[in-house]
Amino acid sequence: SFFRLITIHLILQMAAEAMGDREAISAGDQRLTYAQLDHAARRVASRLQPGQRLAYLAENSPVMPAAIFGAALAGTPFVPINYRLAAEQVDALMARVAPALLISETAKPYADIDRISLADVATGTAMEGEAPDEKGGIAIELFTSGTTGEPKSAILRHSNLMAYIFGSVEFMSAGEEEASLVTVPPYHIAGISAVLSSTYAGRRMVQLPNFSPQGWIDLAQKEAVTHAFVVPTMLQHIVEHVGTNGGTLDLPNLRALSYGGGKMPLPVIEKAIELLPHVNFTNAYGLTETSSTICLLGPDAHRDAMASSDAHIRRRLGSVGQALPAIELQIRSEDGPVCAADEVGLVYVRGEQVGGEYKGIGSQLDDEGWFPTKDVGFVDSEGYLFLDGRADDVIVRGGENISPGEVEDVLLGHDGVKEVAVVAVPDQEWGEAVGAAIVCAGIAPGVAELCDLVRDKLRSSRVPAKIIFMDELPYNETGKLLRRVVRDQLAGQ
Repeated sequence: SFFRLITIHLILQMAAEAMGDREAISAGDQRLTYAQLDHAARRVASRLQPGQRLAYLAENSPVMPAAIFGAALAGTPFVPINYRLAAEQVDALMARVAPALLISETAKPYADIDRISLADVATGTAMEGEAPDEKGGIAIELFTSGTTGEPKSAILRHSNLMAYIFGSVEFMSAGEEEASLVTVPPYHIAGISAVLSSTYAGRRMVQLPNFSPQGWIDLAQKEAVTHAFVVPTMLQHIVEHVGTNGGTLDLPNLRALSYGGGKMPLPVIEKAIELLPHVNFTNAYGLTETSSTICLLGPDAHRDAMASSDAHIRRRLGSVGQALPAIELQIRSEDGPVCAADEVGLVYVRGEQVGGEYKGIGSQLDDEGWFPTKDVGFVDSEGYLFLDGRADDVIVRGGENISPGEVEDVLLGHDGVKEVAVVAVPDQEWGEAVGAAIVCAGIAPGVAELCDLVRDKLRSSRVPAKIIFMDELPYNETGKLLRRVVRDQLAGQ
């Protein structure tokens, strides 16, 4: 494959040569053009010793894109670390990263790790020449936010990331006035892909290190932001904030708003479309292991679903759309055969951008190149993918598999339910039963009323054996629902 011969540094090299004077990044008072970003990347590369990986333990800053491309230029992996982890968790990851050069303001000394600050990257010599031919070398190592056990280190090769960029972005396709608001942290695959795709398109990156609804709105207005990506919890906070502050969202420059990284509650996306009728909404579904996006629900599909009175089309607003042209998608039953349309099973994907590989564990692709995403879902007759949660989240009640998603959707249909998380709770008779944690919209509905709703819409085996009410559901900072925390809460009641 052509992709096996090039590195992601080529993306920056092309941008620097074709549009070097164009602004690449704005972060507070700092501004960098593509030529300056390439120079910064070359300074990062010159700091690396042979055999060192490049670790990054800091918030979003102009150094982060320079570090991604600098590592590629030096022929070594870029390894971002979650700066929100507890100290002992960071220590454990640093031990796995060594030997490395670490870019960080705050890190303590570690064995076999040289540390430089963000300011240090602004000085020193710049590496000349081009990146080595990688022939499938590793570009990025991302520690997954493992909800159980030790985080796995997902490996993405240059060939995976270049296949994704070449397959989904057009070079220099952005106008000079276009600006993308980046709020996703550096250690999230969406943060990595934002850098690669913005640089290739020539779209200025506006960095917001710490998200708050008002901060996001203010920066979008100040920088005339045209594009943005948010996780569902961020959009929910923005919509709620606007609701309590006059009810209008004045973002005339915003053209496109993408979201992903978790399940989007239907009322939130409906309200957002209502607040921003001039904006193109896109739902992007992807995984760390697939170099970011593999399915898209595009702006036209959003509009068609919102305008339709046909329930079949309307429900697509709750889907993650159709597979990208370069991605193949299959739903398989647990014992192997491919499922028919609308039949729930396990989601498998295949394509050049799919890494599906972990450090020390190896490739998870099967003999034909298919990757098991561990997500459960179904595809409708038009190829729209509907996700039903993780395979690990399935509730097994007396041998019957129950998807949390189907129960959640029914409960969310009640006007008094704002958010819901359905998980397995221990049951002496059935092994597991359905438990539900509910965040109310206004007055709390009665438990019996909610149980009746599930019984009427589904069947008695799906009725929650236990319901608790919470002020808010637990999410991590990238918008993933922490079901294990909900399980613990329910078990403790």
